[in-house]
Amino acid sequence: MSDEINTLEDLQAVVGEAAAPEIDLTPREPQIDALGRSYATGKRKDAVARVWIKPGSGKVTVNGKPQNEYFARPVLQMILAQPFSIAGVVGEFDVVATVKGGGLSGQAGAVKHGVSKALQLYNPTLRGALKAAGFLTRDSRVVERKKYGKAKARKSFQFSKR
Repeated sequence: MSDEINTLEDLQAVVGEAAAPEIDLTPREPQIDALGRSYATGKRKDAVARVWIKPGSGKVTVNGKPQNEYFARPVLQMILAQPFSIAGVVGEFDVVATVKGGGLSGQAGAVKHGVSKALQLYNPTLRGALKAAGFLTRDSRVVERKKYGKAKARKSFQFSKR
């Protein structure tokens, strides 16, 4: 190679302007419907949650029941509160969610996922904090299927030498 490239300017001259990637730096637009709500779908295990959020007093309704009545265990209530505490908007949004499938733990995770997605759609500036906490990613862990010749997915039947 006869031409030596020692600086970034030399590299730019060799590569040219056509190779520079186009990066879209326009800010995200809030997605709010005519009723002032944002909608998102959350999933976890076999549970699917449809979540609507709107500004309010912090009331959470799941399948027509208050949050502390539907999710009686404090751990599940804490899971639902995580996106609001990470985003710093505790008590500022009302949540209406309908959940189907799975058990209570999976349903709580699905509502958390849906609330996180709806929050970032309502206010795109919250996206960084929610994404850094990992709340916008669907937790893809599911139960492993049972294999033939095994008691469960991996457990074997008792071995007898004689």
